[in-house]
Amino acid sequence: MLGFVPPLPQQPGRPPASGHMIVCGDDALARRLAVELRYIYGERVTLLLPPGRDPSSPETPLTQRGRAAALFGRMSAAMSRAGNGSGTTGGNGATGSGDTNAGVEAVRIMEAPEPSDDALEEAGIDRAAALALVYDDDERNIRAALTARRLNPRLRLVIRLYNRKLGQHLEELLDQAAAVAMPGIDPALLDASTTVLSDADTAAPALAATALTGSSKVIQAEGLLLRAAERPPPRSGERADPGLCTLALLSSTTNDPAGAEGSDSSGDEAPRLLPDERAVAETTGRGTVVLEAISRADPARSATRMGGRGAPLSQIFSRRLRWSALGFALAAVALVIASLLTTKDTALHSAYLTVLDLLGMNDPAEGAPPARQIIQILSGIAGLLLLPLLIAAVLEAFGTLRTASSLRRPPRGLGGHVVLLGLGKIGTRVLVRLRELDIPVVVVEEDPEARGIPLARSLHVPTVIGDVTQEGVLEAAKVYRARALLALTSIDTTNLEAALYARSVKPDLRVALRLYDDEFATAVYRTLRTAHPQALTRSRSVSHLAAPAFAGAMMGRQILGAIPVERKVMLFAALEVAGHPQLEGHTVEQTFRAGAWRVLAIDATPPADRNPDLAALPPFDPEGDATPPPSGLVWDLHPGYVLRAQDRVVIAATRRGLAELLRRQRSAVPGR
Repeated sequence: MLGFVPPLPQQPGRPPASGHMIVCGDDALARRLAVELRYIYGERVTLLLPPGRDPSSPETPLTQRGRAAALFGRMSAAMSRAGNGSGTTGGNGATGSGDTNAGVEAVRIMEAPEPSDDALEEAGIDRAAALALVYDDDERNIRAALTARRLNPRLRLVIRLYNRKLGQHLEELLDQAAAVAMPGIDPALLDASTTVLSDADTAAPALAATALTGSSKVIQAEGLLLRAAERPPPRSGERADPGLCTLALLSSTTNDPAGAEGSDSSGDEAPRLLPDERAVAETTGRGTVVLEAISRADPARSATRMGGRGAPLSQIFSRRLRWSALGFALAAVALVIASLLTTKDTALHSAYLTVLDLLGMNDPAEGAPPARQIIQILSGIAGLLLLPLLIAAVLEAFGTLRTASSLRRPPRGLGGHVVLLGLGKIGTRVLVRLRELDIPVVVVEEDPEARGIPLARSLHVPTVIGDVTQEGVLEAAKVYRARALLALTSIDTTNLEAALYARSVKPDLRVALRLYDDEFATAVYRTLRTAHPQALTRSRSVSHLAAPAFAGAMMGRQILGAIPVERKVMLFAALEVAGHPQLEGHTVEQTFRAGAWRVLAIDATPPADRNPDLAALPPFDPEGDATPPPSGLVWDLHPGYVLRAQDRVVIAATRRGLAELLRRQRSAVPGR
């Protein structure tokens, strides 16, 4: 409650300083993004919220301002505790204790129904360095982006859009507007002037990974694939496979029901991101997250459809009808063979007579040998069975065609699938991801008009329409034979109730819950792990996964993706080496900083031929070679390779590590 939150120095009347950042939104992502920019990057932030209650949590008595203040208060206390530890790197780049962001103004919170001209001008849009538009409504974000670009052409825009195609066109349009308003602008600055991101796309790989055995995590940024995997602790005398490199050490109490939950507050037991080789060698009893591969995606690869493009025979006709048809065909063949053996006729003529007998079109076999007469009688009896078989086939085919646009029911005998609850923005993206990985899915959705229902219908994904909290709905989804449950609705209590009920049906079920509040998620995680120590439990917050990527884009850097390591987040980013004193002129081995950042790959393509977006698919002729031309991306790095100013690198970094790199770059380049 607000009474227990440390008061924040709100400054609604004071104008924002030059170079500050503005965040506009109406849900958890806006508040977490402001926290990320303020407490991780040390930036001055103005947060623009709509007045009134949080629409996603109507039962909470806090207003938008109150919820944001509560979140900032908890983060301030957490940052102060972290800063009191020895060797902590502060928000200003110094090492010491106390507030890690000393000297940085607190977040300035404003309220406005819409990001109108007046609201943005009051927030200081003309002096701002960057603006994030993270409303849950795409149309509102687009209107605000066009307004902001008109008010300040030099502004760096980060826009949250679910529609990816529309986002690409909008990004081009806003970049053209900036180029027209500022002739001669540096192409590198123009490329970073507008960034369109989707929280659903950022979080979907991590959420889908929880359904996979081995917890593989794949960062797919269009053309670039980075695959990481959790490895169990090695046995005595064994050495764990480090892959390309070890990205993280899992907490020592991952499998201990009474242990820490793997967050920043876990102390020495917490997971360690980007450890050095010595730490990996000396650590025993801990699992690891290793980087397995970095590669280019196949541009010709399309999403897998469950059941193919058309309706297969097994979906048109029932199994009983197919077996009946097979029996009739075997009987007809037997009659042809019997006729051939008894009448000594040709095979073609015997088959012809048998077909006529089956259809009742042949003359009676008067005066024919007894064998021929018996075969004709048997053929007539078999022909009587053909009529209902044909009628049943016609009715089933007509019913299938009539319901071709309907949702498919879970088939009998289905097992080893993933039960996905919720087909909103997040659930829809996770469904696409699971189908790309060829994982069978059964969807449960209460709203028949939900966003992802057309996609489920087009992919022929079995879908159960109903309230997951009602008895029998999860049973209809065959949860007792499923491999995992992904509870991704927007209501925490619904996700929790579904997870608890599913665990009562199948105690060893893998469960991943989407929860809003971190403290609530931690409590749920600990309780479920204690009650079911042999089953994998994960709690995920979409805003917690997406906020670091949006914050990196606000700083003008290309974030390729993020993966959760227990309750921490690791970022993958693309950086230009030029202007980074801790990268330029140093070897790959020298640039590695344990717990902060690590160079994973180098794009050595000449700057003139370089694609501005490292994650985009390289251009190639689809009618020519089946594979794209080489991109210059090198991930088999020699430790002695010296990074040059023209190089571009892919790094893995912690949130604080990336923030420190950016601070050092700004201090090394005056005026940035």
